[in-house]
Parts: sequence; structure tokens; C-alpha cells
Amino acid sequence: MPFDSAPTPASGLLAQLDLPEPDSFDELRDAAGHLRPAWRRFFDWLPAGETPAGFDKRLELIAQQIKVDGVTHNIHDADGTAARPWSLELLPMLIEPADWAVIERGVSQRALLLDTMMADVYGEQTLLRESLLPPSLLYRHPGYLRPLHGVRPPGGVHLHIAAFDLARGADGHWWVISQRTQGPSGLGYVLHNRLIISRVFPEAFREMRVQHIASSYRRLLDTVEAQARQIAGGSPRVVLLTSGPYNETYFEHAYLARYLGVPLVEGGDLTVRADRLYLRTVAGLEPVHGVVRRLDDDYCDPLELRPDSTLGIPGLLQAVRAGHVVVANALGSGFLESPAVQGFLPAISRRLLGQELAMPSLPSWWCGEAAAFKAVLPTLAERVLRPAFPHPERGRANVPGEAGVAEWMRRIQDDPDAWLAQGRLLLSRTPMWRGGKPSAGAAMLRVYAIADTERRWHVLPGGMTRVATRTPLSVSMQHGGSSLDTWVLTDGAVDTFSMLPQRLKVDDIATRRRPVSSRTAENLFWLGRYTERTEQAVRLARAMLNTMDADLDPPAPVMDALCRLAIFNGLAAYGTPSASRAPQLFERSVLAALASGAAKAKSGSRPAVTSIASHIGALEYSASALRDRLSPEQVNLVRRMGEEFNATFATLDDKLPTVAQAMPALDRLGLQLAAVTGAQTDRMTRDHGWRLLTVGRLIERLAGMAHTLHTLLDEDALCSAVGVDLVLDLFDSTLTFRSRYQRHEDLLALVDLLVLDDANPRAFAGVLRRLRTELGKLPGTPSAIDALRERLPAEGAGITLDELRDLDDEALRQQLCGLSDRLQQAGARLSDDVGQRYFAHAEGGDRLRRV
Repeated sequence: MPFDSAPTPASGLLAQLDLPEPDSFDELRDAAGHLRPAWRRFFDWLPAGETPAGFDKRLELIAQQIKVDGVTHNIHDADGTAARPWSLELLPMLIEPADWAVIERGVSQRALLLDTMMADVYGEQTLLRESLLPPSLLYRHPGYLRPLHGVRPPGGVHLHIAAFDLARGADGHWWVISQRTQGPSGLGYVLHNRLIISRVFPEAFREMRVQHIASSYRRLLDTVEAQARQIAGGSPRVVLLTSGPYNETYFEHAYLARYLGVPLVEGGDLTVRADRLYLRTVAGLEPVHGVVRRLDDDYCDPLELRPDSTLGIPGLLQAVRAGHVVVANALGSGFLESPAVQGFLPAISRRLLGQELAMPSLPSWWCGEAAAFKAVLPTLAERVLRPAFPHPERGRANVPGEAGVAEWMRRIQDDPDAWLAQGRLLLSRTPMWRGGKPSAGAAMLRVYAIADTERRWHVLPGGMTRVATRTPLSVSMQHGGSSLDTWVLTDGAVDTFSMLPQRLKVDDIATRRRPVSSRTAENLFWLGRYTERTEQAVRLARAMLNTMDADLDPPAPVMDALCRLAIFNGLAAYGTPSASRAPQLFERSVLAALASGAAKAKSGSRPAVTSIASHIGALEYSASALRDRLSPEQVNLVRRMGEEFNATFATLDDKLPTVAQAMPALDRLGLQLAAVTGAQTDRMTRDHGWRLLTVGRLIERLAGMAHTLHTLLDEDALCSAVGVDLVLDLFDSTLTFRSRYQRHEDLLALVDLLVLDDANPRAFAGVLRRLRTELGKLPGTPSAIDALRERLPAEGAGITLDELRDLDDEALRQQLCGLSDRLQQAGARLSDDVGQRYFAHAEGGDRLRRV
């Protein structure tokens, strides 16, 4: 069959595409095998000489951009949780204006119907009294929350956003497959997909008049803010609630929070006091008036819902009942997601809206209704059986077939209310480009309806198209599905709305300052500590390998000190013989520790707690938990740093690396860490979060340098030129020392530069000076800040040059050892104090801010 009577040069790339099955709709071609008008226009706007290599190049650009932006989707399996790159196909899903008009009308009506149903079920319950909704279908569903009966949310809107999975039948008509009302996922991925694909095909995107989607995101935030303003009496604070970094769609939570300009919070960041919701911040408790949630109902409040939940906010339901917080969507919508509800919607729509459904659902027969079960029984082998209520052992969908009808009959008869039968629909096939050639995938479209302040519903002109990429067919991203950008074409004007809101007022400025939650502050604090810890470990590893690999014969005290430092920092196995007695064995132990830690991290196993690989992993975790605060470049740099370091050793096939192989990896890691610290220093706003990150780095630096100096002094390793070079290298002060003291290498010169010089960022005095400064700028009363600074010497390094006058080297060594011990203890105690005050709020209670 001809592909097209007059194919464009680019359209010929898909000429090899097989025709879909007869019972499925072909999104690319009509019944005569000709390109549909939208696809003809799409190919017309591609370069005339487009080749398969050109398509492959565009696909590489997509993969590269996803990697640069760090777009991930977490996969959960028996081995744990792993983040994989987001899967995005090259070709978009094209929807013509006439098709979109049908979708828009049907979806907006559905959303209004579901919101009206929810208001009735938690209010007058007309549907139950008139037997339009079976009581067992409602009351047995865990998504119906009895504690919220009679509660009317502020503004009267229960649902702010609803998602609908649609599929096109063989006749071209659209069907509703399922609906999501608790915390519909995908909005962040929809936005990112659009940003990428519109850049890959800029001419086609512009000239085909693809409708923009920004106004839908603004509408969602405007609606929540308008309702929250009634509670706040002024400018409200709205947050986005996530279950945390292990959620499968955590990337989009952070991406969406940043795009909307609201704080990303976890349940532990929030607390309820006097029936009001507050955000725990380093400055005290800040009132929260609106919550856009990405957390299912039963996890939201462990006091009244799921008691084993560690993700929710105790007392949230009471704050909702008191009308002191807007939750989008309102809690208690889970029962609407049951596929069994679909069969009752036509009659419910006639009763509540006075309208017939504009878009049909798949035919559904709830087995709890005797007449329905009797009607479907003769064709049960051809239907899809689904659980009516969430149940971990019942799965999601089952096709019994002729051989399994008897077994399924028994299961249904044991509990008919728990099952329903649905019709089957062969999904339409849409074109894709994979492996250098065309292919087709079964497609399902998820669209989003968003309510405005007048309870009118607007459908986001686009959505998340998911395609099956392998057999058995599943569009689920957890089971190998992929995504497409969805282009809704328009005959009218393209919406040019941007996310920029109306002009701010003076009173709005204060509320626009992003608060630093206690959890965020803690992650920033440990981001600083792990950055410094990794940097010190890398510097030590390089110094050790350089010292042992040199032609010099290092003195025994230097080798013994290196051995102690290596074991303490996880760079050599405990019990390894001293480097002065068995230098080759010690070197092999260091190389083996580098290789084994990296290999374990590469394979997903947990490396040794103190290895360089584990430090990088901890650093990466802290960065991933701060996606809404760190730039994508920072997060991507940290991730790539770990990948490249671990890959270096993982390619050795269990062979021990040589020094020549290890040193380039350590050198590159050192450069990447310098870039990370540069980004932390020069590319972050100086708010309380940044100050705590800096405090964390300085505490780690103080403790690490104090331990290093004490070890070198204790082993008497600074009495040789090799030992002096080593300590200068570890303190990153070689250039300054040589320019200041030339050939002098006595201990007093080292003390001046590495202990007393407050202009040296690697000297004790320099670290302490900055620590005192940054602590003084943290929030808190003067007495509370003074209590933190009292952990440190009042000035300088806690020792002066005059105090060292007339001391011989042994007395000087004793003085420095005592100072190092005191500073290590001071750093540990200060870390505990900072954690208690700003992360756990263990001292002084939570300080309430006026609502």
C-alpha cells in the first residue's frame, strides 16, 4: 500500500512503518494509507534533506538534555529504588482541533461531575438516598473518609485538578479509561517534555500553531491562593507536599514546585498547632494556608488515617475540619478513582448535572449488582476483571480467558462487591522513532482539568501521552512505558500567557521570600559537611599515593601518620600493617579500598561507610533532596561526579588498579569538587539555608584539619621535609607557605600559617573567624547565638603567638596537640547544638509566628 500519494522527503522516513492491527486506530495514516493532515503539515516543516541520521541526532539531543537536567523517574523493585533517566520519545502526539474540542468538552464535564459528586457524598448524600450510588461501593472504599463528612472546603471546591486517562477506539472515538483525583501525577513531566520537544522541532512547533500550556499552571496556583487568601486575610503561603526523594515522580515534584514558585515540603516539615498548619523553619513556625499535595489520602494524617505513615502531618484532618487550610485536592477523593464508579456515572450525570455524558467510559459491570453480573457472565472470558477497591493481592487487571472462568467465578462469588468486569479496548498506535528506524506504540493520553475560582473547569491543552514499548503492552512508566509530548493544534490564536503574575505590591514582598524549612536546612548543612569530607578524603588519598609512589624514602613517622589517617578516613582497611613496615601492602590496601567502594556504589550495593564512594553517595543524596533549591547544573554535576568516579574502577573487572590508573580519577574528582564548592560559594543566595551549608562545611573542615594536625604531631611526622610537604598539601597551603617562608620548614612557621593566620581559609583561625561570622547571622535571639559561639574560642585560634614564645619544639607540639583536641570537641558539640536548635527544635520550643 502506498505510504502517501505525494510524500514529503521527511515523511519517507516512516515509509517502512508496519500498519497497525485492524482493530486499532492509526494516528499517523487514514484508512487509505495516506498521512493524516496534521502529520503531513508536521513533515512539511522538517528540513527537505532530513535523514535517519538526522532523526537519530535529534533523539541524542533529547537524551543529552534529559541527562543535563537530571530528569529521572524512580523505579521500585525487589532490589530497592533506583533512579533511571526519564523516557521521552522523539515524535509528538498530534491532536487536531476537532478532536481536542471533543476531549475538552468531555473532560471538563467529567471534572465538574466528580467535584459535584464529592460535594454530595460528603454533604447531603442525595446519590445514596436515591440509590444512584451503591452504599457498599462508597463505604467500603478506603478512599471515603468518614471523619470529613459534613466538611465544606474553603471556596467550596473539593477538586482543584483532575486527571483522566483517555484512549482512542478503532472508530476514532475517545473513551475514558480511568481517572485520578488524589494527587494526579505528571504535570511536571508534561512541562519538561514540552520544553524539550519544542526546541527539537522549533519550526514545526511554531508554524503548526501548537497551543501553549503555561496558563493552566498559573490557574492552578491562582485558584489555591484565592481560597487560601480567605484564611490568611492577606498574602497566603502555599506549599507543595511531597512524600520525599524516594517517590517515583520526585523529580517532577521539585520541578513543579520551582516552576510554581512555592516551597517543596515533606510531612515532617509541617506541624499542626491549635488547628492551624505551620511550616517548621530555621526562624520558627511560619503559617501555611494552602497545600498542593502529591501524597495519597491515607498517608496524610497518621492520627486519623494510616497510623504507620511517616509521611503525613499529625492533626491535618483537624485543621481541615476547622477550615484553616486549603488542601488541593481536598482529602477524601480516593473513592472516585475506583473503576467500579464508572458504570454509575451516566445516571449520576443526569441527576446532578442534568446532562448526558459527553464522553463515554469503557463498558463496566459491577459484580456487586446482581443484574449487572448476570448480564456480563456469558462473556466473562472476554472481559477484563478489575478490583473495585485497592488491594495488594488482587492486582490491577486480569483477563480470565476460557480456562480461567471457573476459578474467577469462585473468587467473584466469594466477594462480589470487590470485583467488576470491563470491556476491552485496543489502544491506538502512534508513530515513534527507535533504534534508527520507525516503529509504532500503543498510546494512552492523560489530560488534566483545572478548576478556577468560579468552579469552572479548564482542560490543559496538551497532556502526558504514554506509549508501550515492549510486550506485554503496558503504558505504565514503572513497567517500561515511555512518554510523548502532546501537541494540541488550534485554528485560532495561540495562548501567549506566561507564568509571570500581575504586578506585586509592597505587602507581597515579605511573603515572597522563600522560607528555609528545618529539613531543607539540615540537608544543606550535611551537603556542606559531605562536600568538605569528600574533598579532604580525596586530598588525603592523592597525597598518600604521591608520597608512596615517589622516589623519596619517606621517614617512618610520616608513613605511620599516613597509615593512621588512611584507616581513620576509610581509605585503608582496619588492621592493615603500618606503611613504614609494609609499604607495598599498604599501597595495595588503599587501592583496593578505592576500587571496592566504587565498584559497590556502581552496582547499587552499599559501600563502606567511610569510603570516598560512600561520601560521594551521601553528597548525591543530599543534593537530590534539594532539587528545588539547587540549580540543575549543581545536581547534575554531583551525580556525574559519582558516576564517572565509580565507572573508572568498575571497568577493571575486579583487578586491583594501579597508582597510574587511580591518580587521574582522583585528580578529576578533585576538579569536580572544586566546581561543586564554587557553585555553593558563588551561585546560591545568602539566605539562612546557605549559611547553614557554610557552617556545615566549616565545622567539617575544622574537625578534619584538627584531627590531621594532631595525628601528624602525635607521630612526630613534621620533623622532616617530607612531613612538612605533606601537611602543607593536606591544608592546601603549599604556595602561600613557600612564598612566605622560602626554605624555612620549622614548626613555628607552620603554626603561623596553618593555625594563627585568620586570612588563610585553611588555617584554624581563618575557619573559626568565618564560623563566628556565619553563626552570628543565623536567626535567633542574641543569647541563643552567643550560646552557639561560646563553643568556639572567643577570638583567633584559641592560642596566640605570644603564648608560644620561648617554647621548644616538644612544648610547642604538646600545646598544638591540646589545641587540636579542644577544637575537635568544639566542632562536635557545635554540630549537635546547631542540629538541636535549627533541625530538631529541641531547645526553647517552636517559636510561633503571628498568622
